[in-house]
Amino acid sequence: MNHQKRSTEKRKSEHIDIALNQPVAGTDITTGLEQFRLVHESLPEIAYSEISLKTTFLEQSLQTPFLVSSMTGGTEKARTINRNLAQAAEARGWAMGLGSCRAALEHPETVDTFRVRDVAPTIPILANLGAVQLNYGYGADHCRQVVELVEADGLILHLNSLQEVFQPEGNTDFRDLLSKIEGICNTLEVPVGVKEVGWGINGKLARRLFDAGVTFVDVAGAGGTSWVQVEKHRSKNPLLIQAAKTFSGWGLPTAFCLQEARKLNPTGTLIASGGMTNGLDAAKALALGADLVGFGRSLLAAATQPTPEAIAFQLERIETECRIAMFGSGIDRVERLQGTSRLQKCPLNP
Repeated sequence: MNHQKRSTEKRKSEHIDIALNQPVAGTDITTGLEQFRLVHESLPEIAYSEISLKTTFLEQSLQTPFLVSSMTGGTEKARTINRNLAQAAEARGWAMGLGSCRAALEHPETVDTFRVRDVAPTIPILANLGAVQLNYGYGADHCRQVVELVEADGLILHLNSLQEVFQPEGNTDFRDLLSKIEGICNTLEVPVGVKEVGWGINGKLARRLFDAGVTFVDVAGAGGTSWVQVEKHRSKNPLLIQAAKTFSGWGLPTAFCLQEARKLNPTGTLIASGGMTNGLDAAKALALGADLVGFGRSLLAAATQPTPEAIAFQLERIETECRIAMFGSGIDRVERLQGTSRLQKCPLNP
């Protein structure tokens, strides 16, 4: 095993272990969703049994408006996690994002840790690469290759500038990336989306991305995992360890990003992720204008179990909670929940 492969596997394993066992949420910042309430409708005039979560994404029908957010790959533990997530997502009708697939290109023997199409034949699967790699030798051919390797329906280019600063192996040249993202969008045969990793895409940037040809934007706001905190636990640099404390509350709350992005992009496909833990969060995000809601670290522990039953239970719980929120608001369809007037901003302590 060469040194580069050992280093990649070590980093991927550390990320999983830290996310599972260390306090990695941002501090003094929330998703902002707690400031909103769906108005309770005592006479909903609908039947709970007829509430539908069906929607479409990338011109494919989905049983739910939910996405397993990109998390991991590149190690045997990651293979178990990805396959459990994919089997559960297939059974429940969720879309699925894969973790950064660069390892699959640089170390072809790890491709199997990303491949899940055999257990998830019908749902949308999204490959994933760091956008910054477009400044480090990657181009359209690499993007096309990773999509083909994992039989994906689309590609996510993720933005993680602060993580790269704090990561010992970080790549921090983010110059002229928008034009390169536009080039990928114009060249690739599958839809291309852009996501943050937990600090939020603001409305103006979302608009620039859509103008560049991006098919969907995942705002991935603050309020959940902070990759500054994750990398702090890996760092041997005393200066960066101290700096990580300063930036533990950095980012834009998910609710703020979503509202702003929807206002400036009335028809663009928006995914809301960042700190999502339950179906009520999801219902509020949909009401704020999301087309899809992504769940990441809140699913991770269940996905590490030997079989997919534990994670399937968590997905069903989220769906049930969303249905209950819709029933309590008198809303029976996802399209009626999106942009509903039955979401109100309320004081935290009325």
